[in-house]
Amino acid sequence: MEIDFKHKQAAHCENGVVANLMTYNGFTVSEPMVFGIGSGLLFTYIPFLKVNHAPVVSYRAMPGIIFTRFATRVGIKIKREKFRNVQTAKARLDENLQRNNPVGLQVGVYNLPYFPDEYRFHFNAHNMVVYGKKDGLYLISDPVMETVTSLTEKELEKVRFAKGAFAPKGHIYYPTSFPEQLQLEKAIIRGIKHTCRDMLAPVPVVGVKGIRKIAQLIRKWPKSKGVKIANHYLGQIVRMQEEIGTGGGGFRYIYAAFLQEAGKLLNNNQLLELSKEMTLIGDQWRDFAVEASRIYKNRSNSVAVDQYDHVATLLEDIANKEEVFFKKLKKAI
Repeated sequence: MEIDFKHKQAAHCENGVVANLMTYNGFTVSEPMVFGIGSGLLFTYIPFLKVNHAPVVSYRAMPGIIFTRFATRVGIKIKREKFRNVQTAKARLDENLQRNNPVGLQVGVYNLPYFPDEYRFHFNAHNMVVYGKKDGLYLISDPVMETVTSLTEKELEKVRFAKGAFAPKGHIYYPTSFPEQLQLEKAIIRGIKHTCRDMLAPVPVVGVKGIRKIAQLIRKWPKSKGVKIANHYLGQIVRMQEEIGTGGGGFRYIYAAFLQEAGKLLNNNQLLELSKEMTLIGDQWRDFAVEASRIYKNRSNSVAVDQYDHVATLLEDIANKEEVFFKKLKKAI
């Protein structure tokens, strides 16, 4: 069972899986377009949920939501299944492959043997496509990798049923029906409005208010948690931004590419200008990551409290810039 599936590398796994599945089914949609229509951009702080012994900071919508929103807005129907039983999950996957239907899977990262050691940690919201089975090996298109790869039945079972936060439970998903053509214009506007609403939400842990909340906490952590834990938490923020938030800058660069594409499609010059502005904001997120890494890797010569105050101030500046940005974006559409 080997499907003629075109692998294309992407910046982020879920966007890449959706874009590649769309291509297989005859629709050319870019990764940024999937991300933007799916309102993938976000910032949220979830103190009660821990990953790698640190509170979750996310720069994107919850796993699976991007595809669900994208599908709804462009008129696609998708099917999702989770399983309690390993054998049932395997049988369902094999059934789809026998029908020449490549499928998306949610998996855990830690036990993926083709991932470099430094990227293998306990995170269960990674996405890939399985497009065949040959000589007892499942054929894998992981969009964050340059080329296709393969996993044994046991290896795939282990990552499909990884334990912990966001446990995938064998999660499988794929599109089942499509419109004659995708109506992207209305979908783009709906996606942008949703993202503006999220980023400007009057909730202290979401959007620009969430960024300000984290900045406040960074100032407090050295005294309230101790330097060791404070550094671990700070490292988690950067890892979620630059590694899990693949594409860099907490997905801001991907969103900038979406605005550029949307501006051309809608003939909206304001979106083209805002695309450039979002790229600059992405650069500021990168600067924050560099400064923060100097703290938790102990490479800064400044006094410890000053270091934390400095990166907190950088975040506050980013929050101010993003608040202005999303208010302008809301008016632009």
